[in-house]
Amino acid sequence: MEKRKIYDRNFKENAIQLSSERGLRKASRELGTAPALISRWRQELLKYGTASFSGYGNCRLTPEEKIFSKQKIKLNRELKQSKLKIEIWKNGSKYISQGKLMIYHFIESNIDKYKLGIICNVLGVSKISYNKWKNRRISPTQRRINFLKEEITSIFFEYKGIYGSARIAAELQGRGFSIKKRQVAIHMRKLGLVSKIRRNYKLKTVSRFNNPYAFPNILNQQFTVEEPSKAWVSGITRFQTEKELLFLTIIMDLFDRKIIGWSLSNGLTVKETTISAWEMAVQNRKIKTGLIFHSNRGIQYANKMFASKLDSYMFIRRSMNRIGNHSDNSICESFFTFLKSELVDLNMLLTREQIEEKIFEYLH
Repeated sequence: MEKRKIYDRNFKENAIQLSSERGLRKASRELGTAPALISRWRQELLKYGTASFSGYGNCRLTPEEKIFSKQKIKLNRELKQSKLKIEIWKNGSKYISQGKLMIYHFIESNIDKYKLGIICNVLGVSKISYNKWKNRRISPTQRRINFLKEEITSIFFEYKGIYGSARIAAELQGRGFSIKKRQVAIHMRKLGLVSKIRRNYKLKTVSRFNNPYAFPNILNQQFTVEEPSKAWVSGITRFQTEKELLFLTIIMDLFDRKIIGWSLSNGLTVKETTISAWEMAVQNRKIKTGLIFHSNRGIQYANKMFASKLDSYMFIRRSMNRIGNHSDNSICESFFTFLKSELVDLNMLLTREQIEEKIFEYLH
């Protein structure tokens, strides 16, 4: 029986270097060793580094070196595990806020890539609950409902939480679904999806029959004008900060759609809102004879103080929305929608200072 060859550490390291320079097969022929053997030495060197080749015929490790070698192997294993968890979190964390259903679908589509135990641990769900979800029988009706919920959730986050039930219903109808706004609202409530720009306050409006400061609509949705200071429109919206509500009043010249006057306030008094915005507007743009000033029918516009302020300027014509017709001032509503889409943060509420800074940058 042929005696087994024993290779020392230097031979193995030289063999690895030679295989890197000339190729594995050529190096094995020159050294008279099997390619698989050199490949195994190379793997051992990559895995253990200086702790490799510590068997018979090689340099023995000291006790301290053995401890260091074990710690290094353990740390490398933990580092590899941490990198894997970071990768799972990076790819799957966005589904956590969308509910367990979306998490389960992510797990199902990545089960061949990651171990079930690790992915469940990182995303905060149990293996038992996932397996129950996967193995249960789902009726065709429930499957359609689940698919519809996934579409609603997808649209909601696609548009950064801005769309409410009406817009999501319209988007679904455009994709071929037969669904009404009321049904979408029910599903959104069950899913916990609330539009970031949903109004949870209501500005008071007045009727033209009991208020001498209410005016008919003479602008009549003519939102395109050919010269400056021919028609100004105004509106008020709110922003929720960490601690309080802020109210933004704007005045826009329809000629160039520029915001020529605005005010950000804690309250809804006439001085804080419309008066303050008006005073800025007349400083930024000269008033011309026949200017139409259009607004909604809120009490911030239909009152004696604001009426007197506008009456002090000659030849200003007042115009207000028709009762219950918000499209009469849709140009302001559209501006507020786009502004809020720029300011919305899905992860946190902004502070007053952040809101002020962002609004100032946006309006200038």
